[in-house]
Amino acid sequence: MTRSAGDLARREWGPLYGTVRAALVTGRWRAIPLTLAAVCLTGLFQLIQNQDWGYQPVQNIGAVRASDPLWLALLRTPLSLFVPALDLPVWGALAQILVVFGIAEICLGRRRTLGVAYLATLAGTLYARVGIALGPDTPLGLPASDAQVVDTGPSAAVVGLAVYVCWTYRAWFTGGLVVLAMVVEVLVKSNLAGKEHLAAIAAIAAVCAVRTLRQRASGGPPSPPGPCPDRSGTRSWKPPTTS
Repeated sequence: MTRSAGDLARREWGPLYGTVRAALVTGRWRAIPLTLAAVCLTGLFQLIQNQDWGYQPVQNIGAVRASDPLWLALLRTPLSLFVPALDLPVWGALAQILVVFGIAEICLGRRRTLGVAYLATLAGTLYARVGIALGPDTPLGLPASDAQVVDTGPSAAVVGLAVYVCWTYRAWFTGGLVVLAMVVEVLVKSNLAGKEHLAAIAAIAAVCAVRTLRQRASGGPPSPPGPCPDRSGTRSWKPPTTS
């Protein structure tokens, strides 16, 4: 039983762990500059918005509401990832960014990490408008009062990145747990944030499905990116080619 569990863990997390460990051993903090910048930006926004003079400027550049004009919401969405929610502890947002963004940056590269994070956040932002239009009487709908809810924070991006990394590295069990956790979240407490997480998952799942079809059409899925063997037979990390 112990050996079977170990084999399962190696299949599930072995390639991912090898990639992340090799990057951090070889490059240390230089392996995740995007992540460190995101952590610092989030901390800076938290510090500013808790000042008497800083709350409104942060709201003006990074707070998204479904009641806002669409063009304004789209303009604010990129920075909204890094504006911590005022009703949640900031350390939670910082930890999410450091761990999940860090893993994604190493495994996917900076450009793809930003792209997936933005797509997931944008999916949640757009879903809020659709959900309010559907109304609270439908399973996917939202009450009209949610139009005034300030929608900020990295959670949708974190969920989307987690699912995408799991798909890339064929960590199906872990990816399934992430999806299950988000479904349970909505069942336990059906609110805007929980349903936005499901919208983010749906958007990233669609991207994964399209990429899977393209890979099959080209002759089969490639091996997931990971540590590169060197001449000595050990495994060493190389920066992803996507950044």
